[in-house]
Amino acid sequence: MPVRSAAGGRTRHADRAAPGPLRAAGRRGRDPARRERGPVSLLEVRDLEVHFPIKAGTLFQRTVGAVKAVDGVDLDIEAGTTFGLVGESGCGKSTLGRAVMRLIEPTKGSVKLDGQDILSLSERRMRAVRRQFQMVFQDPMASLDPRQSVESLLTEPLRAHKFPGGSAGHAKRVRELLDVVGLPESVVNRYPHEFSGGQRQRLGIARALALNPALIIADEPVSALDVSIQAQVINLLKELQERFSLTYVVIAHDLAVVRHISKTVAVMYLGGIVEQAPSADLYRQPLHPYTKALMSAVPVPDPNVEETRSRILLQGDLPSPANPPAGCRFHTRCPWKQASRCDTERPTLRELPLVAPGHKVACHYAEDILAGKITPHEVKPEEVELTPAAEGPGSIEATEAHVAGGLTPGGPPGAR
Repeated sequence: MPVRSAAGGRTRHADRAAPGPLRAAGRRGRDPARRERGPVSLLEVRDLEVHFPIKAGTLFQRTVGAVKAVDGVDLDIEAGTTFGLVGESGCGKSTLGRAVMRLIEPTKGSVKLDGQDILSLSERRMRAVRRQFQMVFQDPMASLDPRQSVESLLTEPLRAHKFPGGSAGHAKRVRELLDVVGLPESVVNRYPHEFSGGQRQRLGIARALALNPALIIADEPVSALDVSIQAQVINLLKELQERFSLTYVVIAHDLAVVRHISKTVAVMYLGGIVEQAPSADLYRQPLHPYTKALMSAVPVPDPNVEETRSRILLQGDLPSPANPPAGCRFHTRCPWKQASRCDTERPTLRELPLVAPGHKVACHYAEDILAGKITPHEVKPEEVELTPAAEGPGSIEATEAHVAGGLTPGGPPGAR
């Protein structure tokens, strides 16, 4: 079947080796010569920042601070793999995913997809590149237009990007997409409210696959679904990845889901990556204190083990991204905090090759904690200001409105 290349307007026939009608186009990782040289980075992110201004004033508004939702993130994601991104609510993981797709314009940094810096592209050129990456959203009901039928929802991206074949070709493509995600052709005239949550998420996945993307960012793809349906959707994502050599970025807070599907997992805290490692290594031996606390909260399906294992209960609240702590962002809640460096110097994400190849951690004392030279101690909650110091009225009120979930002029609806 002819498909449109992601790099231009010419058409070419689908790869006959692919066991289905769809194929991910423009994949560098499919080149045998490149594969012999080693892993290929499909997505490269360097020093990415997303800061939302905090405004104050009634008639004459001024910027009194910024919500640092994403603050200096580096990522390298190999083609054909799944990269998991985890963290508690408010850490900025969803904002990071949207910034990578330019649904939110980053404040600083670079994002390269298949070697091309997409942040430097004009709107016209960016429109063509958008065929190469798509997004699966958390709430399928909110991401699908309730006034459009299934046929209209799946045909819309084909028309927008001038997929070849005309009406007949688009109708054929819709049938193929429904077949790939396990839905019958008879649903083409139905509307989103007529489906279950799992079926709606399958429609969202079909829509993301419509243009043969190289990269799919899945933002909490199963958190709104029942447990039994979650397994079906996760297995579908894995099957599609094997079938079409897709690259995934899976954003989630469910550590079990991320472990099941991801090759590499990064842990995010207050706008930055604090640990990144191959999935098996991270779950077997977490090195960062925050990751240790997350892992200790995962329930174990063995009552004997569950009763005897120790848990790390973090004291204090998550600091405000409008005024993050100096030094290590986690030091206000860290049981392993030391008197020097932790509260003055922000640690960089560095690799510990002697521990495990590819295991990176942002902690000054990771080796000493692992060796048992530093033991945990009681943490006294610290009082943290909600907003940076600013002269004039309105600054504190503006930040409190943001923290409460309200909108201030120029501010975000919430960084997740």
